[in-house]
Amino acid sequence: MRIGLIQRSLVVGDLDGNVERLLDGARAAAGDGARLAVTTEMAITGYPPHDLLERPDFIDANLRALDDFARRCPIPAIVGFADRTGRTVGRPLYNAAALVADGAVRSVHHKSLLPTYDVFDEARYFEPAETLQLAELDGKKLGIAICEDIWNDADFWPQRRYPRDPVTELADLGADIIINIAASPFAVHKRPVRGRMLAAQARKHGLPVVSVNQLGANDDLLFDGASAVFDSRGRHAAQAPEFAEDILCVDVEPRGAARGPMRSLAPFDDAGDQSAALAALTFGVREYAHKCGFSSALVGLSGGIDSALTAAIAARALGANNVVGVALPSRYSSDHSVRDAQTLADNLGLRWLEVGIEPLFAASLAALEPVIDGETGSEASDITEQNLQARARGTLLMALSNQFGHLLLTTGNKSELAVGYCTLYGDMAGGLAVLSDVSKTLVYALARRFNAEEKAEIIPRSTLSKPPSAELAPNQVDQDSLPPYDVLDPLLELYVEGHLGRDELVARGFDAELTDRVLGLVQRSEYKRRQAAPGLKITSKAFGLGRRMPLAARWRS
Repeated sequence: MRIGLIQRSLVVGDLDGNVERLLDGARAAAGDGARLAVTTEMAITGYPPHDLLERPDFIDANLRALDDFARRCPIPAIVGFADRTGRTVGRPLYNAAALVADGAVRSVHHKSLLPTYDVFDEARYFEPAETLQLAELDGKKLGIAICEDIWNDADFWPQRRYPRDPVTELADLGADIIINIAASPFAVHKRPVRGRMLAAQARKHGLPVVSVNQLGANDDLLFDGASAVFDSRGRHAAQAPEFAEDILCVDVEPRGAARGPMRSLAPFDDAGDQSAALAALTFGVREYAHKCGFSSALVGLSGGIDSALTAAIAARALGANNVVGVALPSRYSSDHSVRDAQTLADNLGLRWLEVGIEPLFAASLAALEPVIDGETGSEASDITEQNLQARARGTLLMALSNQFGHLLLTTGNKSELAVGYCTLYGDMAGGLAVLSDVSKTLVYALARRFNAEEKAEIIPRSTLSKPPSAELAPNQVDQDSLPPYDVLDPLLELYVEGHLGRDELVARGFDAELTDRVLGLVQRSEYKRRQAAPGLKITSKAFGLGRRMPLAARWRS
């Protein structure tokens, strides 16, 4: 059976547009001789639709769109949608897939395993499948597993989330091919795992596995595509690209080998992962901007590494002529910082503006002087002055965003966001936090990777080599307030992504006093993160939707 894997970028809520995108893919697959087109999880609605699923009119429209797709699709297809349970007890919907053929829906299949961890909250909306059935086409029996249904193999995972294994159930029913329609978000650590898991499922059951994964960036989630086919021996038969639309047609023999173009990714290594992270962030900026109606972006350029990488990613995503770099020097800005910022803008070909904050900063100090007179020189006063500068920059950047309609990109990284080394309504102001899931250590690595890919010193060497500094006080550097990043970042990774507690971190060799201080900063800064711009998720645990911590709490690890 020749199967076409339809890897298209879909838009949440754009039901008619999604149908047209899917039909274009199905027509292309039919033109390449495919007998079956396979789309992705919730392809009709886009994923994740969140509380749009609570709107009856949205569900009605999604069902009408499914019927429209079925009537017009040139070949049989498997497509994801939201189905009603028709019951008055329990949640009202199923996460579903339909086999459409000859102008109508021929069978409907429901998702069994509903994830509720990290960014997922499917049990909020859906009921799990009560029973499984096979789809039939041309005498072949197709086992349809929706995303999470294939991620629970007892022989692959040392600890499973669910007692049920839908793929084993489908195999026991006599499936000839396993079709996995998915909306599996990108994370750097998942790149090698997903393929090994799918291969293990194919080997275990002696069945080919066809997995079609969603492409696109929806809010903070990045979906990389990378749809793949594995034959019944678990051999990697074909691979669609990451972060690019594709129609991949493969001849799949039930319970046999698959024949098709080998399109494997490069081996997974540090360089490959860094390139994938850069591609993910670039794709995320482009998708977020375009889906939200922006064609241009604005970046405050400090001459530092974070704003440099943010601007470089934005230039790749939107085109350099659609990105404005703005320098906002203060009395504490060094000459080399402004020079590095302008050199970066020139190297990237950005539009360049320079707006000094000194008048606004001085006016703010003058307005506050009668109120805080006598407090000058205290630690609180120093922090107030630093934050006033950051907020002056935020105010001016937001004004430029308002005036010209640019998407303001914030430049803070995950390390800073973790410990609160950022200013509300200042450097945190903006519409998208590009680096909010990128540690400071990784920021440097990605900047070097960017230059390596460009085969040129786009991000200046001086930006890469100088000590990081917010330049909000004379001769200030980050390490005046923070531990060295090569110590801080591993500790934060184990705490935030690895969920290790204080004693476990100390047992790993981190200094006890330092650990207490850093964990205290993380916990006290939750209120800032709650007000941060949405960020792009590239790790197993990002600040945002997938990490829900209470604000008014007294637990200390």
